[in-house]
Amino acid sequence: MSDFTHFDDEGRAVMVDVGDKPATERTATAKGAVVMAPETLDMIVEGTAKKGDVLAVARLAGIMAAKKTPDLIPLCHPLMLSKVTVDLMPAHPDRIEIEATVKLTGQTGVEMEALTAVSVAALTVYDMCKAVDRGMRITDIRLTHKSGGKSGTFEAD
Repeated sequence: MSDFTHFDDEGRAVMVDVGDKPATERTATAKGAVVMAPETLDMIVEGTAKKGDVLAVARLAGIMAAKKTPDLIPLCHPLMLSKVTVDLMPAHPDRIEIEATVKLTGQTGVEMEALTAVSVAALTVYDMCKAVDRGMRITDIRLTHKSGGKSGTFEAD
């Protein structure tokens, strides 16, 4: 079990000690999508959803979620994030693509914060539109970029 950083030699869950690691600039980007009926996308783009501006609310939800990641994911460190961006882009005919980028200068990475931002933004789109389209699908949530720290840079294919 010692190959996994969140388990000790006896297999017990532990929070990784990052105290001796140098602070470096770290960035992570995650992406995902919400697939929906074309009519639902039209409603979002036209701004006629009964609950309000779907894209603006989902963007804010994603930013807030990145900041709350250690409250949601066990063993994540509380971090002083320096930047969180969440972009929601309508992609006709039937999807909203979501991209979140998180940055900080610190001793641990921000991959989980970027993934959480995308996930909660997608869930917010679903919540705001479920009355008209319960068949929406949240899909393709993944890490696409990570930089900083000992392991260096990762770029998804």
